[in-house]
Amino acid sequence: MKRILNRYSFLVRPGFISVLAFLLLVPLLTTAPDRPREEKKMDMKTNELNPMEKTVILQGETEAPWTGRFVNHSKEGFYTCRNCDKPLFRSEDKFDSHCGWPSFDRAIPDALKRKPDPDGMRTEIVCNACGGHLGHVFEGEGFTPRNTRHCVNSISMDFVPVEQVERAVFAAGCFWGVEYHFQRVRGVLETTVGYTGGNSSNPTYNEVCTTQSGHAEAVEVRFDPRKVSYEELVKLFFELHDPTQVNRQGPDVGKQYRSEIYFTSEEQKKTATRLMRVLEKGGLNVATKLSQAGQFWNAEDYHQDYYNRGGGTPYCHVITPRFPTEPET
Repeated sequence: MKRILNRYSFLVRPGFISVLAFLLLVPLLTTAPDRPREEKKMDMKTNELNPMEKTVILQGETEAPWTGRFVNHSKEGFYTCRNCDKPLFRSEDKFDSHCGWPSFDRAIPDALKRKPDPDGMRTEIVCNACGGHLGHVFEGEGFTPRNTRHCVNSISMDFVPVEQVERAVFAAGCFWGVEYHFQRVRGVLETTVGYTGGNSSNPTYNEVCTTQSGHAEAVEVRFDPRKVSYEELVKLFFELHDPTQVNRQGPDVGKQYRSEIYFTSEEQKKTATRLMRVLEKGGLNVATKLSQAGQFWNAEDYHQDYYNRGGGTPYCHVITPRFPTEPET
């Protein structure tokens, strides 16, 4: 089944055509001539792909319906780009459209890019990070209240089950900039900005700004430890802000802008402590606090994914290398 099969995928939607009529199309679909696209050249580090994966992801072909491993997949977790590990979809947004390919009615923000398909009729979706071909998007079909179907090749994706996902929490000043940098780490699956470390429930941004709540602006990071280690995340934490400043970051002043690591396990605590000692041995007067992670309260929606939605880059979070190539133990 080649590109011509994908072109006629709309015919297998429920209620549009009978199974018998679809079978009559099989000889046409299987004998259509190949018209492969030129293979895409990636300018970023990507995973090694097998020949079939290259055909779909780099040349824009389509796998045969009902053959993909994620068609009837129902586990909880994250679907990621097979080519570059970018998180694409959450399991809760997957639904059964009976079309023969995995379907999702919502993508993770900033994960996809839409572009006109070479067939001139449909809208192609590609990974926003690497440009790899994923499938197509259709709207107005009424499958779910969101009225959107991302029809994706299983072969274009990997899956991270929820039980393999780890959690980290960091406070390093304004959470907009902190989230911006963590979102760009390969292996980070999800980031959420919010409030933690204080003494009030369901705090609002205005309450946190008064410093009476005791909460810090923080970022909750969910990551795949097979792709990025907690140590790498802690190193980034120390390099994206100034850990010597007390209750401030640049022009942002107040206890809510403090530098603090909220560990979720003793192993995380040991890792953070060891890296702090490395910095102190190098002459840095580290003011960062270490605390047991507690309740994390999500910030208001307009704070989430702030720079990706509005454009621009952080004004007070700039990466400053602080660690030797081979860190001390």
